[in-house]
Amino acid sequence: MFDPINLEIFNNLFSSLCEEMGVVLCKSSFSTNIKERKDFSCALFDCRGELVAQAEHLPVHLASMSLSVKEAIKAVKMGGGDSVILNDPYRGGTHLPDITVVTPFFSKRSRKPTFYVANRAHHADVGGMTPGSMCNTTEIYQEGLRIPPVKIVERGSINDEIFTIISANVRTPREQQWDIIAQISANRIGSERLGELCDRYGLKEVVKYSTELQNYSERVMRSVIQEIPDGEYEFCDFLDNDGIFDIPVKIQTRITVKDSSICVDFSGSSGQVKGCVNAVYAVTLSCIFYVFRCLADYGIPSNSGCIRSINIVAPVGSIVNATLPSAVSGGNVETSQRIVDVILGALSKAIPDKIPAGSCGTMNNLTIGGYDTFRKQAFTYYETIAGGMGARPNRNGINAIQTHMTNTMNTPIEAIEHNYLFRIRQYQIREQSGGVGKFCGGDGIVRDFEFLGDATVTILSERRRHQPYGLQGGEGGQVGENVFISQGKKRLLPSKATVMAKRGDVLSIRTPGGGGYGRLKPGATGRLRAGKGTIR
Repeated sequence: MFDPINLEIFNNLFSSLCEEMGVVLCKSSFSTNIKERKDFSCALFDCRGELVAQAEHLPVHLASMSLSVKEAIKAVKMGGGDSVILNDPYRGGTHLPDITVVTPFFSKRSRKPTFYVANRAHHADVGGMTPGSMCNTTEIYQEGLRIPPVKIVERGSINDEIFTIISANVRTPREQQWDIIAQISANRIGSERLGELCDRYGLKEVVKYSTELQNYSERVMRSVIQEIPDGEYEFCDFLDNDGIFDIPVKIQTRITVKDSSICVDFSGSSGQVKGCVNAVYAVTLSCIFYVFRCLADYGIPSNSGCIRSINIVAPVGSIVNATLPSAVSGGNVETSQRIVDVILGALSKAIPDKIPAGSCGTMNNLTIGGYDTFRKQAFTYYETIAGGMGARPNRNGINAIQTHMTNTMNTPIEAIEHNYLFRIRQYQIREQSGGVGKFCGGDGIVRDFEFLGDATVTILSERRRHQPYGLQGGEGGQVGENVFISQGKKRLLPSKATVMAKRGDVLSIRTPGGGGYGRLKPGATGRLRAGKGTIR
């Protein structure tokens, strides 16, 4: 038997350990993307690679990271002072820019690791066809350097040969090296804190409560699922296209609920496509973990126990479980959002009072790269831009916020203009872009970049054709737009595009609003929605 008070104490101890790892990674990192946007995640795993605890970082990283840890355990024999690095999407990763570092923890009398600490960070460039390593590719070999599980640290010393290989394949090697060193340092702090816990409470007690926390989360999740009426619930939605062929890509799910277990079946979804929006299984797993974790009305430890009662059917070779050598850079950031949309859409038929309307549905990915003539060095910039949150059953959506699978911060204008050859001309809420309804969807964002030098610009976005859906009679949110202005001429770009920008050119990213919830009462009035003339 376990003590419920100790269970809560250890829950907080484990979570605090992960949070401290995140602080170290953020403060010691070199790149704007990690330091300012906090595009990283930290977590603790047991000896099997199962998630024990996580910091409040990015949903798309956390459940999937467990698969990377398991691959590292399987591929590499780790000893004290070792750390393993990998980014292979087909070995537990998400896409190539997300690099994971795994470090084993050995107790004083153990010959095998009793825990693992790991973190995953998005690097602004890992090589590939274009700066930022995210563009309209057709196979993973075009997307950058693919790293299998390999020791980056051995017996406390950094493997310079691995560092040299990585540096030779990226556009910003100095930035890359120091960010990886920051990741290694974060894991070292995590290992030190684990050692302190074992010294204070004893290894047996620490291991016991790491297991009990997973069992507790399983019990809570089963009680959450039991509150969903038994039955089958279906929903489908579409990606605008795959970036190569202008054909919508279907994602469909059927959710079957029976007692305290559930099956999420993606049969009927499109097969893997030519473009880069394919999602690997690790991404799909993270999406499902995130949605059902959100259903709990009260605090529940986020660990592997949350997913034990959920059966996942993701056909091999489909858009939600792509196989090598499919391109996947957009699957992690765009397809993940649509997977969440269809799961929530299906659940809205079972528990309508708990499910919000469709949110922005895209991360609005922007990568910019080139040569900085002032600093005499190459640069790469990456950002995801927020949008509108879908209206909820009892209140409006939120304006200008990152939703669902991304949890990154806004990049401050001061940081952008200090570090890069572009200026932010406009940054404001895109008024009236949220959907009409009893409760209104949140508005998106307008963010305009003026280029002060030549640069290669890539956009990976969605919801430029298919609007975020409304629920219970609410209207959908307004679709987004990508507008490129060169020599005074405006050009509407597709949802996925790469352009060569010159000095003085302007790129305007106008992100989608969230869907509305519920019908307006007859005679209700409100402000006009831009461009549609419907009463809000």
